[in-house]
Amino acid sequence: MINIAVVGLGFMGVTHLQAWRKMPGVRLHAVVDADPRRLTGDLSMVGGNLAGGVRQFDFSDLRCYLTIEEALADPAIDAVDICLPTDQHAPAATAALRAGKHVLTEKPISLDSATAEALIHEAATSRRILMAAHVLRFFPAYEQLTRSVHENPLVRSAFFRRRCAAPKWSPWLKDPARSGGGIMDLLIHDADFCISLWGMPESVHARGHRDLARGIDVIHADLSYPDLGPVVISGGWHHPDSYPFSMEFTVTTDAATFDWSSAANDFRQYSESGEAISIPLGEKDAFEAELAYFADCVANETQPVRCPPAQSAMAVALIQELVESRERNSHANTSTL
Repeated sequence: MINIAVVGLGFMGVTHLQAWRKMPGVRLHAVVDADPRRLTGDLSMVGGNLAGGVRQFDFSDLRCYLTIEEALADPAIDAVDICLPTDQHAPAATAALRAGKHVLTEKPISLDSATAEALIHEAATSRRILMAAHVLRFFPAYEQLTRSVHENPLVRSAFFRRRCAAPKWSPWLKDPARSGGGIMDLLIHDADFCISLWGMPESVHARGHRDLARGIDVIHADLSYPDLGPVVISGGWHHPDSYPFSMEFTVTTDAATFDWSSAANDFRQYSESGEAISIPLGEKDAFEAELAYFADCVANETQPVRCPPAQSAMAVALIQELVESRERNSHANTSTL
């Protein structure tokens, strides 16, 4: 039995709590949060960009800690699940690894690639499991796309889009020093997924706009890969409150085009013969699958292959490149006016 501590009871912490409670072979042993009210199990004040979920928990059988230091001193805890604000991911993960705990940390693994590399070195030194929670890799539609691309590797065009309203449920998200902004927070998913398929691009070119006071942080980025057609990542944060969350992709290979959107959740394959078919995706919770995979890595003392930390660090580096390219091109466009 693996004893887990969830650190941070915000939106993602609540999502993970629900998944851990259902999982065989895992005991939710402790929760950590600086807010005493949340430690009573009252999480009614927690918001997010996905609907639904429990907001009242019974923590009477758990150990409740106000600080991560208290939890890391608990010898019964085998692994920590870090769901803190982004700027705290790497410091908390480093402390946990040094305390001998296995670590699952919410994405991104850090706010910069140098810190991510240092964290990976820390995990190797401590001989503990480190995994970033890139849940997109466990969504059925993206799992199916991975299989389809592996079977049809001659990719001529790929388009990934992810967008939502600017967050109001956690004020720290609008502080780029803490969250990295909308591109790091949201499109890290698509950057990581492209890396999972094709590795790091040779070059990038991005345009967009950031005005966090208005809730805008958007980007349209071209990723250049050898032997592939154009790969485009688009989206970000739009004006607050009313703009709905959505994600989608269209990938064209020599043999077929694969298309999916979260609105319809219908994975379609359009072949060169003119046939259009809907590929069943199956029913599973991606968050449960992600956490179960991490638990399995801990139980078997194996490093994560589906979410290797080295690729999580690459995703951070790629987002940094995209944002830097956007800023360069924005300044260049302004200077010509």
